[in-house]
Amino acid sequence: MSPTEKSTEGEGSPRAEAFLDILGRVPPADVEAALTSCGVGPTAEAAEQVLKSPICYSRPKSAVRFFRWAKRSVQLTAYAWNLLVDILGKAAMFDPMWDAVLSMSQEGGGLLSVATFASMFASYCARRNFKEAALAFDVMERHGVPPDAVALNSLLSAMCRQDGGAQPASEAFETYKTKVAPDADTFAILLEAWEKEGNVQRAKSTFGEMIVRVGWDRSNMPAYDAFLSTLVQGGQFNEAFSFLQVMRTNGCLPGLKFFANAIDILIRKGDHVNAIAIWQIMVSDAGLVPNLPMYNAVIALCCSVGNTDYAFHMLDEMPLNGVFADSVTYNAILEGLINQRKPREAEAFLAEMSKNEQLPSASNCTAAIRLFSEEFNPSAAVDVWHCIVEHQITPAEESAKELIAGLLTFSRFADVKKYSEEMIDMGIKFPQSTIEKFKYTFDKADRLHIYDQIARRMKRR
Repeated sequence: MSPTEKSTEGEGSPRAEAFLDILGRVPPADVEAALTSCGVGPTAEAAEQVLKSPICYSRPKSAVRFFRWAKRSVQLTAYAWNLLVDILGKAAMFDPMWDAVLSMSQEGGGLLSVATFASMFASYCARRNFKEAALAFDVMERHGVPPDAVALNSLLSAMCRQDGGAQPASEAFETYKTKVAPDADTFAILLEAWEKEGNVQRAKSTFGEMIVRVGWDRSNMPAYDAFLSTLVQGGQFNEAFSFLQVMRTNGCLPGLKFFANAIDILIRKGDHVNAIAIWQIMVSDAGLVPNLPMYNAVIALCCSVGNTDYAFHMLDEMPLNGVFADSVTYNAILEGLINQRKPREAEAFLAEMSKNEQLPSASNCTAAIRLFSEEFNPSAAVDVWHCIVEHQITPAEESAKELIAGLLTFSRFADVKKYSEEMIDMGIKFPQSTIEKFKYTFDKADRLHIYDQIARRMKRR
């Protein structure tokens, strides 16, 4: 727990508010006199509330004077001391920060802890003073705080949070790993840093050392996530897949982060075979539940390469995992059926969509009408048009053009007249090519008078 993460119980007490009012308006040189004359004495709890406030972090000199004033009256807690160290460090007042650490060491009573030094590591690294952070680690034991894995991890984490911090963190790890035994978290921190920097070779080296030192640990999921993600992002998917198989053999698997990243990359590559393989490991072996966007992305990929059978399998699987298909899901499958020229399946799926209150997209409506017309099923094409009108699916111009073209091909003149007039009343304008096809087809069938009626209606609009 960092110095600023302690419970806020009692925060905002009148006593603390009175002190904060003084710190916020009185010059630092006058703070102690103002506090003494305010008639309110400090308590240990009020001191903590004051020191963790934004006012103290923005006015570190006033915070020091408040601390000094309060310490004369009450015994301040280790948390209050750690807050002072944190305030000074974040203000880059490193000499006063070390003075505070020395005072804590001299007072004894367990005031100094790993948390104190973790705050110092973070302050130094925030200003990219990596060497000074390492020097602070070096003197921990001199101040009565034996460095352990938690301290080492705090140092490495502080370094790795900064851009370019992976290399100094790696150097610190090499320096201290013989003195402090690293744990699983140590390697996870380094692997996440290599992932951030995209350094595949260093990630492989670190991962290998992790297995030698701490072995396989199913709870070390962040490390596996970071390592495999680094390989995938570095274009080494086959190697990542091989490592994934080894992990599975040892009862260890990454988390959703890796699977989501890997599937996203495979989708962009159009590699549905490996996407499905990864998906099956994620769901069956890792027991992870994909979210709706992940389902939609893989379903769309399967449909784009003609594997609608697996897309339907996933659609059936979704409610079992508490995920429910939306219009994106349904339209991806419908588009796949249309592109594969499966008119009967597309017609049946449109009926299922209607039953589930899911609407086809405007582009799918156009494509479905075209498919049904080309596959000699004008009735199904008309049903799609009815759906467009009923649910006001827009834009409808392309669907209207396709429906009229199909009906003209089948010489369904009564339907042409009926639906073209409906379309005209909806404000749809036919392109010149469709108008010419109107005239040619009706003229050829010796029904030019019907065309004239439609033409007059178009002019009135």
